[in-house]
Amino acid sequence: MMKFRFRRQGNDPQRDKIKQELFAFNKTVEHGFPHQPSALNFDPQLQLMAIGSKSGAVKIYGAPGVEFTGLHKDTAAVTQIHFLQGQVRQNHFLTSRVTVLLLLRSCDLLCVGTEGGGVHFLDLPCLSLRENQSLLLDQVMQSMPEDYRCGKSLGPVESLQEHPQLPGKILIGYSRGLVVLWDLSSRNAEHLFLGKQQLESLVWERSGSSFISSHSDGGYSVWAVASGNPYTHQPVSSTIPYGPFPCKAINKILWRTTRSGCPVVVYSGGMPRASYGDRHCVSIQQDKQHVTLDFTSRVIDFFTVHTTDPEHEYDDPSALVVLLEEELVVIDLLTPGWPSIPPPYLAPLHSSAITTSCHIDRVPAKLWDRLAIAGKSQGTHSPHRLSSSLSWPICGGKNLAPPPKQQDLLLTGHEDGTVRFWDVSGVALTPVYKLSTAHVFHTDCDLNDDPLDPRNDPDTQQEEEEWPPFRKVGCFDPYSDDPRLGIQKISLCKYSCRLVVAGTAGQVIVLGLSDERSDHMIDVSTVDLLQDLEGFTWKGHDRLEARANPTPFPPGFQPLVLVQALPPASVTAVTLHAEWNMVAFGTSHGFGLFDYHRCTLHPNDSLAMEGPLSRVKSLKKSLRQSFRRIRKSRVSGKKRPLTTPTSKVQEANAALADQEEVAPVQRRIEPRSADDSLSGVVRCLCFADTYLRDGTHHGPTLWAGTNSGSVYAYALEVPGVCVGSGRVLGEGSVEAVLGKEIQLMHRAPVVSIAVLDGRGKPLPEPYQASLDLATAPDMSNTHSVLIASEEQLKVFSLPKVSAKTKFKLTAHEGCRVRRVAMVTMYSTAQEDYCENTLVCLTNLGDLHLFTVPALRPQVRYECIRKEDISGIASCVFTKSGQGFYLISPSEYERFSMSAKVTTEPLCSVQLDRPLESQSRLIYHTHTGLSPKSIKPSPEDPQSGLSSPLLSSPLDSPLSMADISLDTTGDLTVEDVRDYLATVDEAENNLRNITEEEAHSPGILIN
Repeated sequence: MMKFRFRRQGNDPQRDKIKQELFAFNKTVEHGFPHQPSALNFDPQLQLMAIGSKSGAVKIYGAPGVEFTGLHKDTAAVTQIHFLQGQVRQNHFLTSRVTVLLLLRSCDLLCVGTEGGGVHFLDLPCLSLRENQSLLLDQVMQSMPEDYRCGKSLGPVESLQEHPQLPGKILIGYSRGLVVLWDLSSRNAEHLFLGKQQLESLVWERSGSSFISSHSDGGYSVWAVASGNPYTHQPVSSTIPYGPFPCKAINKILWRTTRSGCPVVVYSGGMPRASYGDRHCVSIQQDKQHVTLDFTSRVIDFFTVHTTDPEHEYDDPSALVVLLEEELVVIDLLTPGWPSIPPPYLAPLHSSAITTSCHIDRVPAKLWDRLAIAGKSQGTHSPHRLSSSLSWPICGGKNLAPPPKQQDLLLTGHEDGTVRFWDVSGVALTPVYKLSTAHVFHTDCDLNDDPLDPRNDPDTQQEEEEWPPFRKVGCFDPYSDDPRLGIQKISLCKYSCRLVVAGTAGQVIVLGLSDERSDHMIDVSTVDLLQDLEGFTWKGHDRLEARANPTPFPPGFQPLVLVQALPPASVTAVTLHAEWNMVAFGTSHGFGLFDYHRCTLHPNDSLAMEGPLSRVKSLKKSLRQSFRRIRKSRVSGKKRPLTTPTSKVQEANAALADQEEVAPVQRRIEPRSADDSLSGVVRCLCFADTYLRDGTHHGPTLWAGTNSGSVYAYALEVPGVCVGSGRVLGEGSVEAVLGKEIQLMHRAPVVSIAVLDGRGKPLPEPYQASLDLATAPDMSNTHSVLIASEEQLKVFSLPKVSAKTKFKLTAHEGCRVRRVAMVTMYSTAQEDYCENTLVCLTNLGDLHLFTVPALRPQVRYECIRKEDISGIASCVFTKSGQGFYLISPSEYERFSMSAKVTTEPLCSVQLDRPLESQSRLIYHTHTGLSPKSIKPSPEDPQSGLSSPLLSSPLDSPLSMADISLDTTGDLTVEDVRDYLATVDEAENNLRNITEEEAHSPGILIN
């Protein structure tokens, strides 16, 4: 009789049902600022703002939480956007022959100006051309006086403006300077304004008795519209604000009347060409008040929020909205001094290049309130900083999403040494607090030693020159004072309010949260990871010098101690255990352990036994011996011979490898060379209270994984911490003893290490069990450790370190692991049912989900394009089954793998449709939009509009954009190798993209 050891698993209907209740992939919302914006418009009736981009995306924003996203089928720049008044329908023109559009207030006619000087008229909403109604250049030339023709062409149509009081009459401005008042009903030119300066833009004064023109010489003119003489040769007044020297053109001008009698004039450009021709400016003038807003990126467009009711006599503008190439700035025009209004969304994530990110879920209310207060004080601590009390002026639509059940934070580290805290609890990504680490060090750009001095804040710098009256506005600053300040790793304990940030020059800063300003010295500790190593010379950048004098720090996170690793290489891994007051950090030269409560780095050297399983080896000596051979091979250039496995685990693995045969569906994996110069890079670190020395006594441990597939486990003796026998260690220094050393086959880099308790669940975070915030771990049964390398997932039992189960991801799927996280998936059918799941993001952009600890594959989702190296490198997971990754330097794409936990826009807009026709916005049928999410008004059952979900996992408005990100801290050589694959391999890996492209995105705009 034959017996089969293995049995092929069939489909389990019950398990398939559970999977459907646990897992579901959706890309839900895009956080941040649109990449490469190209067009802007505002609907004053609906209070909605639309932004178009060069990639063909159209995004509509209203009140916080009200967002709509559309994408053109063809990738082409959106050059102009126009709302049909009172309707969320827009006309987008992508052709270069059209120079200007004018949508009449009646919404039944669209006027189109062209490069050739003609004006054509299209009926709406069918966009059909009116026959024999076009105004050609010859007709205008016949109306001009003989002395004005001079044989010169009028040039393209630069501006079209409808009369504010008399419908059917429009101003037509030509590039040469001619302005024609055209009557649409009689089809004749009522009045000609014979300008002699090249025209840039036109705007009506509210009463219609005059209009303003801006010109290429940096000036603007006021023209009176009077009956009688059909020709006007000279304007009423002409002004060059920044003359008399040659100035650049005023590209756009707005003229808004007020009750005080002094109009508010807003215009872009006009700077003196020689002195400030490279500035990006928008000027605001009212009577004697004059401010020149100085931005760090190019001005795309701007508008004012003002009264449009025809019964009102004045415009009375309340806010100015300026769309820049890299950010959105809103100015309060009602408060004296015209301060900025903090935006609740569209924050520029890339104000400095993002280098790392970290997600914190379920933030305690006390920590949240303290951070919010510290963040608000950052905007008001300077007496020179103006604050605005005006509410957000773009307030259209209604957010129907319920209040978030928990508060979540996204922490982003930046190239300039700042850490920004973002509220990601809902759809809108809102800034909460900003931490700067630059004040800890001396840099070349120091102004003085007080970081609270307004001269050190570019947002509060006063007028640089007496004229023009510049004021720096906005927070986008692409330049870094010192590249060594860049943040590489972040770790935050939300219960103890301890934060650890690590940087590019080997600096590790431990910070604590304080509600008061403090002036104090910073303790500095230095650790030489290559002590006593002969022949090694560091040829990289120097370390950052800490300030020697007491330094003032504002309320918020304040530095407690600075640990400087030598050589000052970039920190590649960091972990924090606030309950033990321990910080571990790693670089390409080794790793260190620091007790920030006692400010000790390591114990005194003790006698050490040779061998990988030494029980009394000190941390410093074990580090030297572990990395000595790697460093010598780098310096001498000699190849190091492969070492034979010495532990029982390695011998067992080797014997198993010799016996097993590669299945036909598996790929044979070749071992990696041990001579790689990056083999010593520490990839991950982990603290755990588990069994390491024996199976009866548990205690603190530290685990470290390297780029060469080595895993080091240290038993820690931490003073004041209870060990397994109930004994509490007394005062003294921390002892670290090497307990285990594991060498993985093929030397694949270790991506993640996680210790599981007796029930196979991840250990709780520090303070969670002691504060009764989580179930205490099972310490009665055998623990295990899950080690994820780039090639496979493997579970070892503790303390014997014997292999229990594994999954060869590279052999089965032909991919490599890039990101790993332990998440909790909640069921949609049962409130109290959840599963711990291991999520792996591969170099192909796929998400693989496994059970823990059995490592059974559950589902696979295509999330990120394989070519998007930066997106894969920037991905971060939440513990509830969501994730973020960069789709551009300024935008995060948010996705969810959980069927229950999602964060998506749920909003409505009440519409008034004067034109009964088919909507230009077409919603896909499989977007997940339920009938309950649409809230029609009683008057019009078709007037409800709700935001759909993007169902296509690969299609994103910016997924095909050409982007470049600075992810130095996370980008590896393997990432680049994956990108430089052959064409055949790329086609095989992306075989499903064709099917995805067949699915249309959530909103299609015809």
